[in-house]
Amino acid sequence: MRQRAWVLIPRQATRNVMGASGSDAPGSAEAELEQPAMARRIAWWKAGRWQHVRVRVEPVSVEGVVTHVVERVLARGGRTDRPADGARPVRLLVDGHPSTRPEALADALVEPLRAAGRPVARVRVRDFLRARSLRLERGRRDPDALLEEWIDVDGLDREVLRSVVTRGRWLPSLRDPDTGRSTRAAYEDAAPGTVVVLDGSLALGRGLDVDLAVHLALRAATETRNTPLDDAWTLAAYGRYRREVQPERRADVVVRVDHPERPALVLPD
Repeated sequence: MRQRAWVLIPRQATRNVMGASGSDAPGSAEAELEQPAMARRIAWWKAGRWQHVRVRVEPVSVEGVVTHVVERVLARGGRTDRPADGARPVRLLVDGHPSTRPEALADALVEPLRAAGRPVARVRVRDFLRARSLRLERGRRDPDALLEEWIDVDGLDREVLRSVVTRGRWLPSLRDPDTGRSTRAAYEDAAPGTVVVLDGSLALGRGLDVDLAVHLALRAATETRNTPLDDAWTLAAYGRYRREVQPERRADVVVRVDHPERPALVLPD
């Protein structure tokens, strides 16, 4: 059954937060996220940057989610059976709490994209974490550090997301996530029209230079139930992420996965 609702979303939120500039200058999305949430919302409202959008929640199969995302990628990059004839590279991020298994959706996109004639560069955020000495500087279980300092945004942009466009190559991995040591991976060539499929958690709103973002959404209660006791310290980071970054409002595609066998797309009505 379809459900409909009115929601408030910031105008052009996705490109402002995840665009190529990644600027922290005054007025940029990153600078605004430093404001308290209520003050930010009031400022956006006064500036006319909030708009009412009617959405519907449409149950789909897992295969339907894959098809929908592939269609969005092809529409973004230009439809052609021969990428060399003009298809643009597309950088896609699949974001979600670890229990939503964003890597599984990312993996499921690879073959359909290749079948559509698009080369794929499959990359994981966890292979581009900052050095352990930096990301664990405040301790192994600091939720603020998890949200703000674990992902090597500059490294991902430099070696993958921008490199695939400007240099025609990409790096499969930078550091081993467990040891923090360099993986010494070799660069791979990026054919024309390559689609970078990147998966990770807490990755929206960091300035990653992506073109499309998918967020696998959970209710807070589901997130808590799905989090192992040893990882309970991470819940504070995900709570901040939900309040401050508001991933459901910033992603291009939102999939509700409280019941993973019965996902639902959040679509404009």
